[in-house]
Amino acid sequence: MVDRLRGERLQIMLSPEELTLIDDFRFAKRMPSRAATVRELFRRGLAAEGFSIAPLGQRSKDFGVDAKAARLRR
Repeated sequence: MVDRLRGERLQIMLSPEELTLIDDFRFAKRMPSRAATVRELFRRGLAAEGFSIAPLGQRSKDFGVDAKAARLRR
């Protein structure tokens, strides 16, 4: 196992539905922790083809793990 220095802490707020999606992915993929799961999802998202930069003025609430919840907020 590679030992990596993780000097920065990132705190995020998730809805109960988003947290459920994270946990479901974690257990389905047998990930060791929520943090490892989120890092894996970040890695996959950034590697995804077609990744685009958010438009200027976009608010953080416009981004979510659960697409249905994001549509309801708009």
